[in-house]
Amino acid sequence: MPRFAANLTMLFTEVPSLHRPDLAAQAGFDGAEILFPYDHSETEWEKALAGLPLALINTPPGNWSAGDRGFAAVPGEEERFRSGFLRAASLASRLGAKRVHVMAGVARGPQAEQTYRENLTWAVHQAPDLGLTIEPINSDDMPGYFLNDFDQAARILEDLNAPQIGLQFDVWHAARIHGNASAVWASHRERVSHVQIAGFPSRNEPGGGGFDLPALCAELDAADRDIWVSGEYRPARATVHGLMWLQALKSRHRKIGD
Repeated sequence: MPRFAANLTMLFTEVPSLHRPDLAAQAGFDGAEILFPYDHSETEWEKALAGLPLALINTPPGNWSAGDRGFAAVPGEEERFRSGFLRAASLASRLGAKRVHVMAGVARGPQAEQTYRENLTWAVHQAPDLGLTIEPINSDDMPGYFLNDFDQAARILEDLNAPQIGLQFDVWHAARIHGNASAVWASHRERVSHVQIAGFPSRNEPGGGGFDLPALCAELDAADRDIWVSGEYRPARATVHGLMWLQALKSRHRKIGD
């Protein structure tokens, strides 16, 4: 079955960020993902993770409060994107992160798409051994975000033809964008290299919303696809009191390699 990661940006926020990896391990998660691990040094994160596998980090977003959401598709910000990407790639190498999510940023139009393609191609050549992901994000949660449709993402991936870049499938965003996350999965599953789950429409604990999580795990299990499934949601209460979904999914399936 897939390995399960805790999104330490959204889960276990009852404690400071450097204490969250330990809680995730105690709760039964196989690893972690951290959206923006740039608020502490590499050494601090290395010590905090203490061997807990790191599934994914994001490229630096820029000034979040000012509206920045990454720069990969933002014309004129190529240098900011490239310096941020190199920083993320270096951190991923140091911490053993399996993949880096390349944030597209707020942009529109043909020039933005050209910039996005050029920057992704550049990133592949800069870090040929690092897995990269791109993630469509719904326009209600992130207005103006360039990559906001799974069909758009699939078209770009097909044109780039770079196996190193995979699709990041977030159940929440798939449902918000297209209405039916199951249909999105059925259409694009072969391109997916990282999965994020949450309840819909609440974005609380995973489950409901018409998406069959046990079936997804069974499918990954049958295909021996080594894909992380990350809980990226807003806990309705203290994180540890809402992990029945994790216990249920882990009890149904074997781990890859077992």
